[in-house]
Amino acid sequence: MGRRRLLGIAAATIVPSVGNAQSSRVPTIGVLVVGAPGSEQFWKLFQKKMAELGYVEGRSIRYEFRTDRGQASRLPELAADLVRLKVDLIVTWYTPPAQAAKQATRDIPIVMALAGDPVGTGLVESLDRPGGNITGMAGAAAELSSKSVEIIREMLPGARRIVALANAPDPFSKPFLEYSRMGGAAIGITVDGKLIRGAESLDAAFREMESQRPDAVLIQPSLPRRRAAELAVQHRIPSVSLIRSFAIEEGGLMSYSPSEPEVYGRAAAIVDKILRGARPADLPVEQPTKFDLVVNTKVAKALGLVITPTFLVRADEVIE
Repeated sequence: MGRRRLLGIAAATIVPSVGNAQSSRVPTIGVLVVGAPGSEQFWKLFQKKMAELGYVEGRSIRYEFRTDRGQASRLPELAADLVRLKVDLIVTWYTPPAQAAKQATRDIPIVMALAGDPVGTGLVESLDRPGGNITGMAGAAAELSSKSVEIIREMLPGARRIVALANAPDPFSKPFLEYSRMGGAAIGITVDGKLIRGAESLDAAFREMESQRPDAVLIQPSLPRRRAAELAVQHRIPSVSLIRSFAIEEGGLMSYSPSEPEVYGRAAAIVDKILRGARPADLPVEQPTKFDLVVNTKVAKALGLVITPTFLVRADEVIE
């Protein structure tokens, strides 16, 4: 066999196949995200892992990136656009985009890069046997909301009442509140839930807290977190969320979240399996195994809080 023929075969093997169909066509991945802080980090880490797996943009993979730019009502339209483009696979970041993608197609494989409680929100039938065309990474965020309540008590031993702010349009809001309350009940903390339906509703929620100031506020990640962190500092209330960027970039006091490199790296590995012929229904939904605790001591000082060295030692990262 000639050298030119061998090189041709080698080049063909670089391009993965979808559904085991051998083709020189470069597969296209549609990416659908909510326009919230943290989406840039997801996109950076996901692309990095795809490159490590051998995918070169423009040569062996193409991307169609879509963001709702903070307007969740646009997600169905954006998902439908990706379906019209006949992308080979859709990657979603957060629960609302996954819901929109599921409503838009039952045929194109969908990989959740991060979604809270995909069983409880109806995205998949079960983690072990997702069924249909969806699989990926569960964010374990419902359980994290419960764990975060426990960590708040450890950070603030005198805490007795927490307000959990939930994003009303997000289907994850229900399990987020349920697990937050369960976590509080287990350790004697009252967790009051408030549904937020927009920016004005968020501001109003903090004004209402003036009369009965809670010991802390737990913020669902799909809310406008930066604004929530600003309001929390203005009203001198410790704030916590379930995504790392909240305590690092957005002005929140603390975050407890899955390790982003692990979660987005595993999502890319699942995409790779599907591009090589695996069926989403046969790939169990995975859960994160590593979690990061971040504490922002600059915010603590602004709130007049003293966080003990013992607690800070527990943190994976301390912002000073």
